[in-house]
Amino acid sequence: MGITAAQVKELRERTGSGMMECKRMLVETGGDIDAAIEQMRKSGMAKADKKAGRVAAEGVIVFHASEDGNSGAIVEINSETDFVAKADGFIEFAAQVVNTVATTQPADVDALLTGPMNGAEGTVNETRMALIAKIGENINVRRFANYNSDAGIVGGYLHGVRIGVIVELDGGDVALARDIAMHIAASNPLAISADDVSADVLEKEKAIFSAQAAESGKPPEIVEKMVAGRIRKYLAEITLEGQAFVKDPDTTVAKLLEKNAAKVVRFDRLEVGEGIEKVAEDFAAEVMAQVKGS
Repeated sequence: MGITAAQVKELRERTGSGMMECKRMLVETGGDIDAAIEQMRKSGMAKADKKAGRVAAEGVIVFHASEDGNSGAIVEINSETDFVAKADGFIEFAAQVVNTVATTQPADVDALLTGPMNGAEGTVNETRMALIAKIGENINVRRFANYNSDAGIVGGYLHGVRIGVIVELDGGDVALARDIAMHIAASNPLAISADDVSADVLEKEKAIFSAQAAESGKPPEIVEKMVAGRIRKYLAEITLEGQAFVKDPDTTVAKLLEKNAAKVVRFDRLEVGEGIEKVAEDFAAEVMAQVKGS
C-alpha cells in the first residue's frame, strides 16, 4: 500500500523523528502508525543504550529556588554537543530534573535516576533514555546539590548556563544570597574561611613559599615573616571571606557579611564539564565512516 504524506507528518509529530525514518517505518508496518511508533521506540532504545556510554562534557547548569527562600536545588546535566544543550527538549528535561530534585530530595544521583520524574511518566532515567533515543546523543544527569534550611536563606546565581552556584546563609536575605552566589561564580573560592582550609594544603603551600623565600639569602627570622605574609595573602585569595567583593572591591566578603549580620553556612559551585576528560572528535572521519557503512 502507498504511504501518504499525512501519515508521515502525523508520525513525525508524534515521535519527533526524521521524515525518511518515519516513511521507512510506515512501509515496514504497512501504514500502521501505532505499530510504527512501537517499533521506533524499540529501535531507538537499543540505539540509546549504545549512546549512553559516550562522553558528554557539554550541557547546562540549572537552578530552582522555593518562593520562601528556604530551599533550592542546582543540577548539572550533560550532552555531547553544545548544539543539543540548546535544544528545547533538552532544556525542558533539565527543568524537569531540577524540579524533581527540589521536590523529592533524593540522596544521590542513583536515587534520583531511579525515582519518578516530575511532569513525566516513568522514572528520571527512563525519561533520559527516551530523550537519548530521540535526540541521538548521550545525556547524563551528572551531579546536584539540594539545600533545605529551617531558619536560614537559600539563594543562587546562574552565569549563563555553564556556571551555577547555590548558597545557604545564616541571616541576610535572598538578595544578599544571590550577591554572594554571584561572587562565588566569578571568584571560585576553595573554602569559606581560613579555618576551612585543610592543614595539608597549608603545609604544601608553606613549603613552596619557604623554598622561594630561602633563595633570597635573608636571615631566617626575615624568611619566616616573608612566609607568614605570603600565607596570609594566599588565604585571602582562596577563601570566600578573604576575597574582595566583586561588586565592591573596596570591601571584603567578610565585611559585607558582617554588615548584614549574616554568615555563609555552605555553598556549591558547579561548572559544566568540570573534570570531564573531553574526547577530540574527527568529524570528517566520522562522516566518512557513516557514508561507508550506509
